Amino acid sequence: MSIPIPEDLQRRYSNTAERRAWLSRLPQLLDNAYARWAVQPDLSDDQPAWNGFSGIALPVKTQDGGQAVLKISYPYDDIRHEPDTLRLWAGNGAVRLLDSDAAERAMLLERLDADRWLQAAPMDQAIEVWGAVLRKLSILPDDRPSWRQIPALAEQAERWNDELPYRWKELAEPFPRWLLETALEVCQTRGAVGRRENRDVLVHGDLHGMNILARLGSTEWHAEDFLAIDPQGLLGEAEFAVAPMLDNRLVDLPERNPELGLLDRLNRLCESAGLDVEIARQWTIAREVEDALWYAAKVDHHDDLHRSLWVASTLAGRSIPDLPHPHLLDKR
Repeated sequence: MSIPIPEDLQRRYSNTAERRAWLSRLPQLLDNAYARWAVQPDLSDDQPAWNGFSGIALPVKTQDGGQAVLKISYPYDDIRHEPDTLRLWAGNGAVRLLDSDAAERAMLLERLDADRWLQAAPMDQAIEVWGAVLRKLSILPDDRPSWRQIPALAEQAERWNDELPYRWKELAEPFPRWLLETALEVCQTRGAVGRRENRDVLVHGDLHGMNILARLGSTEWHAEDFLAIDPQGLLGEAEFAVAPMLDNRLVDLPERNPELGLLDRLNRLCESAGLDVEIARQWTIAREVEDALWYAAKVDHHDDLHRSLWVASTLAGRSIPDLPHPHLLDKR
């Protein structure tokens, strides 16, 4: 069965020769996966395949009539550990991995409800569910072989400490130096702590409301009914996971004094998940500065750049002049 490639995916992966080559191979990769796992697409005639930033996800039926999802990703380096991360969670707090093919970046996953994500929950319930999911995901290392494939957050912090000043200079200093220096201090401090202390757990690096889906058949906002998808697995401090829930849904912050609203959300997220507020604040600053440099290098990401700068500067306790109100930056 031929599946049309979603238009969004075609646009995103048509801008380089390498990406276009992957797009041209995608139909064959899908056919290979159908044959490997004896599955068939489970789409109505007018239903498009699902897709995210990194690839395509297709509902399929197994030989025994079961429901699953076939996911094929572009070979980004930062998601190559996704199957190992999911194996370690083994369905506890995250979608269950049924099988995978590392060479073709293909995974067979349990089916969740793609129409019910945590992004749509009232914020109070979203924070409660998010905290419960993160607690489940924050597992300690053991002797399973998959742990050896998970990159260390402390090493990433050290790389950022080396790379961020160079990128900031190369991009003509797109935000004040004090904010860059604040992020570098976090990288130096938390990186050293990560090397010295034994607080490391398995961290979902992209745990926002769009990456937490409901189980099939659930209708309420109960924490046990929601599972994480699309992990960017890291071994490090659990507080690193807070940033994606802070810089999403800025429109839900109060119109007056949104800065206080952001700090209140930080406190509530940490209370829900049992995290250290100060460590979460520090990691979020570093993450948002790194994001800001990524956005500054792109042509059409001005709102994303301003959003990251607003969140980072607010948490740093200083303001950057002329940034738009955060409600105007919430377009995701």
